[in-house]
Amino acid sequence: MEKIEHSTISTNGINMHVASIGTGPVVLFLHGFPEIWYSWRHQMLYLSSRGYRAIAPDLRGYGDSDAPPSPAAYTVHHIVGDLVGLLDHLGVGQVLLVGHDWGAFVAWHFGLFRPDRVKAMVNLSVPFLRRNPQVKFVQGFRLFYGDNFYMWRFQEPGEAEEDFGADDTATLLKKLYTSFSGEPPCLPKEVGFRSIKAPETLPSWLSEEDINYCAAKFSKGFTGGLNYYRAADISWELTAPWSGAQVKVPTKFIIGDQDCTYFFPGIKEYMHKGGFKQDVPALEEVVVIEGADHFINQSRPEEISAHIYDFFNKFN
Repeated sequence: MEKIEHSTISTNGINMHVASIGTGPVVLFLHGFPEIWYSWRHQMLYLSSRGYRAIAPDLRGYGDSDAPPSPAAYTVHHIVGDLVGLLDHLGVGQVLLVGHDWGAFVAWHFGLFRPDRVKAMVNLSVPFLRRNPQVKFVQGFRLFYGDNFYMWRFQEPGEAEEDFGADDTATLLKKLYTSFSGEPPCLPKEVGFRSIKAPETLPSWLSEEDINYCAAKFSKGFTGGLNYYRAADISWELTAPWSGAQVKVPTKFIIGDQDCTYFFPGIKEYMHKGGFKQDVPALEEVVVIEGADHFINQSRPEEISAHIYDFFNKFN
């Protein structure tokens, strides 16, 4: 881990922390919520030892990158803009792109907006979500799950922060990293995440050292990460020109069968009965890993690293 280098670059009006290791074709890793570059540590070491340059930024709002205060500064256009600026700063024309959770959501839009900059893509946990022109993104989930759905609970500035503040950061991360398996969380306001009991024993893929490292990087709080949810419906408005557009980047998609995303309404049918392939015509493979949860890049590091490596080798 000590071989991973760290730097800060200026892009799209913010300072972005970037972790990197290795030489060769560039693989750009995009983390999710509530994570930082560190969630890709296993894949970075694996690919860098096999002839790739692995780069993983803290996305805006996270870790050692800047966190603008306004939710409106977290649209998918802002995040993709940050990444294009990062590639320009590094002098990289095209990348092999990997995303998980919100990082996958951003990666899909990176491929949609700038396919010229993405050679191929592996996304985890969150499939491409076709824009519904009739209902906003978060509102659509609210209509199905009701007001207690976690994405809706995250919308009001300060509310989730207060809920999260009932625990110290390390305890909260233990809860969050073990809460997104099976049905998506639906928690009444008066109950919240503070009502969830932290696991007495961490899963085998997560150590106290991992938790403490990440907790230190959330010392400024979780508002930056929560703002992705608060900007989601703004992104829905701004992506109207891309309604019906396809992502035409060669892609592999991986999900665990215990991932909460796999339980979202209509997702299994969309993924396995032609809708996904219609929206992503260069989708080459969908992998469903039995018994795997949401944080699959950390809980199944060797398996996921090998999937990424095998797929990207086709393009070099």
